[in-house]
Amino acid sequence: MSFFKSRRLSKVSRQSMISKNTDESGFQQQLQQIRSCTLCAGLPLGPQPILQASSKSRILIAGQAPGRITHAKGRPFDDVSGDRLRSWLGVDKATFYDPDFFALIPMGFCYPGTGKGGDLPPRPECAPAWRQPLLDGMPDIQLTLLLGQYALRWHLGDQNGTTLTATVANWQNYWPKLMPLPHPSPRNARWLKQNPQVEMEMLPSLLKRVKELLNTP
Repeated sequence: MSFFKSRRLSKVSRQSMISKNTDESGFQQQLQQIRSCTLCAGLPLGPQPILQASSKSRILIAGQAPGRITHAKGRPFDDVSGDRLRSWLGVDKATFYDPDFFALIPMGFCYPGTGKGGDLPPRPECAPAWRQPLLDGMPDIQLTLLLGQYALRWHLGDQNGTTLTATVANWQNYWPKLMPLPHPSPRNARWLKQNPQVEMEMLPSLLKRVKELLNTP
């Protein structure tokens, strides 16, 4: 390789690195704006956007909205639901909470409060204001887990089934880019027993895919 060609390649490499650093800086600024958001100032416990992401994230987990425990801890899935989710993924907490591996981006970033049937739905202001620009800043996402109907509706649109059960039954239509799943809450233990394909077919495929994406043994 000639000296001049080597210099040109080196210049291209430096420009690429500068571009990546600029992208990451802009992404972090966007995260800061989200964490300072007060669109939903009337929430019972006040606004406290909770999410995890990096411009280098490889796997996106799209849930519903933080619950009361998550609001208190300030960290998503740091509970029994998170323990089950990490077992589905085959990862430990250190890996799960590394934003370069996992982006944890619920449909609503703040705890919405509680109604008669449990936690209220994600606030409708959140996704239109923040979701698409945030996802646009994560070009390395290779796999998205859709936990529950709110994430399914937004991400699948017209391809979403009439029910969670119907969508999960056709999971191979979305694989390997997307996987529809119920929320890993203990409340869904009965649903999981009634839908054995999740543990028999889907979770083994998920474990294998996660290992490939994270380059783990």
